[in-house]
Amino acid sequence: MAPVVIFGVGSTADLAHYYLTHDSTHSVTAFTCEQRHISQSTKFGLPVVPYEDLQSAFPPTSVHLFAPCTGNNLNKFRERVYLEGKRRGYRFISYISSHATVLTNMIGENCFILEDNTIQPFAKIGNNCVLWSGNHIGHHSTIEDHVFITSHVVVAGNCLVKKYSWLGINAAISDRVTVAQGTVVGMCAGVTKDTTGNAVYVGVPAKKLRDCDDSIIL
Repeated sequence: MAPVVIFGVGSTADLAHYYLTHDSTHSVTAFTCEQRHISQSTKFGLPVVPYEDLQSAFPPTSVHLFAPCTGNNLNKFRERVYLEGKRRGYRFISYISSHATVLTNMIGENCFILEDNTIQPFAKIGNNCVLWSGNHIGHHSTIEDHVFITSHVVVAGNCLVKKYSWLGINAAISDRVTVAQGTVVGMCAGVTKDTTGNAVYVGVPAKKLRDCDDSIIL
């Protein structure tokens, strides 16, 4: 397995380094970030390389990338980093905790899946998704690309969560529901019907609070 460069210098990068170091066969060799966000030359004793210069310092043939960024800009920032890395020729790893129960092999790349997730048979996780700790993804459900699921979220069976969606802590999605592209589901909300795209839903049963776009602060 090729060494891994982690994108980011904040707390999510800290966690990525911890998990890859303690619970994977991967070896972290460096961190990278856009030049304007770099304030230190090393992190955990490893070099921090400007993303703009990464190809010179660590060519795509020598390392894999891992970019478990936050859900900023409705996951559009993480998507941009991921697609730019792909354009430059880099391959991305996924991290799946050894303490997760994963009963499907349909999981994409650049996914960050933490401990105590249960992913049931026939579920599908797309590329560039984050599943924080303690979630349930039901059988035959599909999580599309660039989705962020926080913690203790229940997605019941046969659901579809479309691109760029963000599901808040303790949210629940009822079976056979479609969460439309760019939906923000608030903390503890219960979604019992299909949502409309680029909107915030709160309450039980969840109702549309307002429209949103990728300028929303989560």
